[in-house]
Amino acid sequence: MTRQAVLLKKRIISKLFGGALLAVFVILPPFSRAQVSVPDTPAGHTLQAFLDSFNSGDHDRIGAYVKEYEPQNNADLLTSFSGQTGGFTLTSIVNSTPGRLTFLVKGRGDHLDAYGVLRLVSTAPPRVERLTIRAFPPSAKFDDIQLDHAARLKTIEAISVMLTDYYVYPDVAAKMIARVQEHAAHGDYNSIADGNDFAEALARDLRAVSGDKHLFVTYSPFTSLRQPGSAQSGGSSPGGQTMLRASLEQQNCTFSKLEILNHNIGFIKFDAFPPPDICGPTVVAAMNFLAHTDALIFDLRENRGGDPEMVEFMVSYLFQEPTHINDLTNRHENETRQYWTLPWLPGPRFSDKPVYVLTSPKTFSGGEEFTFDLKTQKRATIVGETTGGGAHPVQGFPAGDHFTIGVPYAHPISPVIKGDWEGTGVEPDVKVSAADALATAEKLAVDKLVSHSGSQ
Repeated sequence: MTRQAVLLKKRIISKLFGGALLAVFVILPPFSRAQVSVPDTPAGHTLQAFLDSFNSGDHDRIGAYVKEYEPQNNADLLTSFSGQTGGFTLTSIVNSTPGRLTFLVKGRGDHLDAYGVLRLVSTAPPRVERLTIRAFPPSAKFDDIQLDHAARLKTIEAISVMLTDYYVYPDVAAKMIARVQEHAAHGDYNSIADGNDFAEALARDLRAVSGDKHLFVTYSPFTSLRQPGSAQSGGSSPGGQTMLRASLEQQNCTFSKLEILNHNIGFIKFDAFPPPDICGPTVVAAMNFLAHTDALIFDLRENRGGDPEMVEFMVSYLFQEPTHINDLTNRHENETRQYWTLPWLPGPRFSDKPVYVLTSPKTFSGGEEFTFDLKTQKRATIVGETTGGGAHPVQGFPAGDHFTIGVPYAHPISPVIKGDWEGTGVEPDVKVSAADALATAEKLAVDKLVSHSGSQ
């Protein structure tokens, strides 16, 4: 190997496995640690069903909960999360209505305190619209405020600034701002005192204009205890990085299935694209295991996206020659970054064998990018249902003391078709139900292999 090749290899390894990532964890003021009772409401009964299944750590029980109450969730990831936390002890009910709860829990294994929101889309029967449990940043004080008029206007003003400065399309940003200001002027937000409800109302009204599924507004019931000018702590600390790495490793970087099916067909299922500096070794191990299969099926039916660099890394395994797969244009920075397949990989490539990608409406963001790149390059056959339609990468910005807005700040441009999948999703080449996608792809692969064998 030449000296130039060695240097290139070292740079790529550093890119794949070096660097750091931010994480957040919680140190809350002491609360009562005694187990508390859930309210006798549809939301309370649903939370109890969640805790009973989650705390069991049993995949079948968690799967039964998902099927009955929260079918949009993923039983595999929820089971992994249960193992990571050791289950939850309910420590406080913060607010309660028949269809909604906010609450505090403590991890039984990791001993971290966290804040949860459960919202039902229907109460008879109970169906979960949203269930989130978030660990708090370090150096934080619990402060679940009741909003007044001034706080609502301050939040709208902060959100407007971030949209103006960063949203990928300035004209759409202006329309979104005008819409929420119009709602505020008409008094549509006047009765909202709960932070979560206000965040949901703002997100709903902003998305009604943009249709952008990546855009979000969240409320956090805490304030920082750090003094102005003090050093940042938490996610950028070695402890925060260690916790993130441990969390991803415990989930096997969301890689839940790796098999060699009949007829020497490789099968790989993963539900996100985690950062390559942490999860690159998992990809290398998986692709090396499948290197000598005759066809490959990627199951992205529950893949919700992640890091564009991990997409670039995994796509690189499927091409022999350097290939320009995507561009990402950042409006605020006024720059376009090109994504090419990597010229060196720590293992053999899968560049001349048939590839199939399974999709569903849950396939989103980075999962769609992977699918879109392979489809536009005619490198894979897409099997299943049209994907979710979220192409814009998003970045979170503070919007006052208690709110965060996720602003889609860039848009991809395919070097092949000069467009993206925002709002439309990626249409499969072979349209079947998501439930039938694996069997269909497996049959297509067998037919392809038999046909290729017969022609030799």
